[in-house]
Amino acid sequence: MTDSAITTGLRLGDAYLPMIDRARIYCCGITPYDVTHLGHAATFVWVDVLTRVLGATGVDAQVCRNVTDVDDVLFAAAERSGSAYDAFASVQQFRFDQDMSALGVREPQFAPRARRNVSQVIALAEVLLGTGAAYLRDGSVYFRGAATAPAAGLSREAAMSLAAEYGARLNDPAKDDPLDVAVWRRSAPDEPGWPSPWGTGRPGWHAECAAMSLSVLGLAVDVLAGGDDLRYPHHAYQVAMAEAATGVRPNARARFGVGVVSLGGKKMAKSTGNLVLVSDVLADHPAAALRLCLIDRPWAQGWDYSVAELAAATARLERLYQAAGRSGGADQDVAAQAISAALRDDLDVPAALAVAEEAGGAAARSLIATLGLSE
Repeated sequence: MTDSAITTGLRLGDAYLPMIDRARIYCCGITPYDVTHLGHAATFVWVDVLTRVLGATGVDAQVCRNVTDVDDVLFAAAERSGSAYDAFASVQQFRFDQDMSALGVREPQFAPRARRNVSQVIALAEVLLGTGAAYLRDGSVYFRGAATAPAAGLSREAAMSLAAEYGARLNDPAKDDPLDVAVWRRSAPDEPGWPSPWGTGRPGWHAECAAMSLSVLGLAVDVLAGGDDLRYPHHAYQVAMAEAATGVRPNARARFGVGVVSLGGKKMAKSTGNLVLVSDVLADHPAAALRLCLIDRPWAQGWDYSVAELAAATARLERLYQAAGRSGGADQDVAAQAISAALRDDLDVPAALAVAEEAGGAAARSLIATLGLSE
């Protein structure tokens, strides 16, 4: 990309995104059943950086970050705690919000909750039934999902394996195809449920995000964001449902799949027990240092967290602050332009930091503000 290719907007991966004055970003939020770890934090800090960079180019980035508070994992965690699922989710969401605030992640303009958007999922299910993209079986509505695998560049076998990792009911006898997924699932008498034209039930995970994105941001978005591990099945089905319902393609101009954070070579996840909690790190380290640790790399790159990574980020942050304290030279405008070009070219934070450390002065101070690294 030449420096003059985009003056308002930016490149994300293979997508070039010229903008006018507004960007619609849908970010898949958390399922509020546990504490926030660095894998969560990386996604939401990167989305915050994206919005700040867009803002620096004069674009109003409007973020919709959902809360998945209708989910079988959440229901099970709430039951183990002896709490009502909605009260349990609210407490976990409060703790998540505290961690995000500490990391300088600004609140999204829209934060729809799945349990408050059940009617939107029902409407989506009705549309998909009407187009033939879904079918009704035993009180559940299933989306025809066989085409999601080739659309995502996956073999059927690979798609089946990934779907199984996320708890897909591949052996559900009510489905026409194992890769079909529930838009609306019938609830058992002891499970949370809502009334629908097909009986008491609850939304499917992928349908929740499709419905909330369509309801809040409209027929399509500029950026669909989330962890790279959500690429399949979640984002693939979310996009497929939205496109089948609206006929608008693509549903997202760009995908922003943030690289997975690992620990000891394994993806950071509750299921593996290798979590590094945001609150634990912030008890001993500045929030700006952790934030820089999360973003001083290509956004799509998976990486392995270590104490050494955090120490290097802390040292680099100190060098950046020292550079910002210098008066800078006559080349400040050139440095500022180079920083802007780096950030607009696939959010190249390492390149922008290198320029800022060298130039110092106002250019470094501006980058600190843009990246949200102020003390």
